[in-house]
Amino acid sequence: MQDATFRMAIQFKARIYKIGINAVVNVPKQVTSALVATAGRIKIKGTINGFPFTTTLMPVKSRMHLLYVNMLMLKGAQTALGKIASFSIEQDTSKKLVKNYPMHSGLLKQLKVKKLFDDFQALTHARKKDILRYLNQLRGADTVKRNIGSVIFQLERKQKNVRIPLPLKRRS
Repeated sequence: MQDATFRMAIQFKARIYKIGINAVVNVPKQVTSALVATAGRIKIKGTINGFPFTTTLMPVKSRMHLLYVNMLMLKGAQTALGKIASFSIEQDTSKKLVKNYPMHSGLLKQLKVKKLFDDFQALTHARKKDILRYLNQLRGADTVKRNIGSVIFQLERKQKNVRIPLPLKRRS
């Protein structure tokens, strides 16, 4: 007995051509109509001439979805621009692995001392992740201290785009 979540892979052949600097193929409407789009994009997994890949089909205004074929896919599939390749694709329903970075102990201490913990928590998830990733990869104690100071300085001034390292100011 087959699993109820089993999905049949959809096969098609398409010529690889170039748009700008990108190698692409047009994905037939009957293929994309069998898949579920999110904001126009369709996450897929499949093979090109038997070589496995995962990617996203990109919508194009009033045209078919495009499948971008990168150099790794071209080499793995032993194909090239202008050639017709065999594709087998299906919806990719796997969950994206989200890496969470631990709160840096020095930052946590300063946030509590300065009563800015709630302000830090109010930042977007992406902004907090960037700050924590950056702080956790630093090695030198002075560098860590300086960057924590930078975050605290920006939070104290209620800046909206808190970031480290601070963007360089352009000289006029």
